[in-house]
Amino acid sequence: MPPTIHLVRHAQGYHNLGIAYWSIPDPLLTEHGKRQCLELRQSFLAMPPVDLVVTSPLRRAIYTGLGGFWSESDESGAKVIALPDLQELSSFPCDIGSSVSDLRAEMEGQGLPVDLSLVGESWREKTGRFAPTREKISARCADLRHWLHARPEKEIVVVSHGGLLHFLTEDWEDGCTFEGTGWRNAEFRTYEFDTIQLRETPESRRRRGKSGPLTGPEQDVLRDRVLQGWAQQGYPILSETQ
Repeated sequence: MPPTIHLVRHAQGYHNLGIAYWSIPDPLLTEHGKRQCLELRQSFLAMPPVDLVVTSPLRRAIYTGLGGFWSESDESGAKVIALPDLQELSSFPCDIGSSVSDLRAEMEGQGLPVDLSLVGESWREKTGRFAPTREKISARCADLRHWLHARPEKEIVVVSHGGLLHFLTEDWEDGCTFEGTGWRNAEFRTYEFDTIQLRETPESRRRRGKSGPLTGPEQDVLRDRVLQGWAQQGYPILSETQ
């Protein structure tokens, strides 16, 4: 049986303080973001035990995964894996990650159990697979869904970014509420697989004040509106035909 997926947007990073901060390379969490991680941990106390935490290799996502779901005193806690396909969309400095050698030194220096074996040195180059175009983003999100669907764990937490999460879920509702996303920092939503697509559970939708899901055609219309809205916010995602 495919796993249940809990998708999480990373806690507040310094770049979330405003567009003027988007020039910070691979920013860390703010103090408020660190508190959000503790609140996230509390929110999951009533949830089933987490078997695996998969995060974007950007530091704000890694530290959200650790702060929300890993405990130094719990050696039986969930494994933490960094996965390049979960990185954010744009080529702004704040969305370009650190080199894997620097990440490994940082994690090992603090004794943090983050598996970086899937992160190659080229993961931070916004070309090819990671180019910030609709086609490339949609393709890697399709691969992500297949990868998650095939995992043997029962409960998986995925920590990623506001823009990527819309493409991953194919849910564009309220997509311009914040800059480039409709997800709050440290917000989590719960999904189950319907064939190979992710469908938000009714309980998760109720948790955020929503009723029944929108249809595919409705989501297509919303997607186009949201991408136009992102461009107006200074966060353009272009098609390869443009």
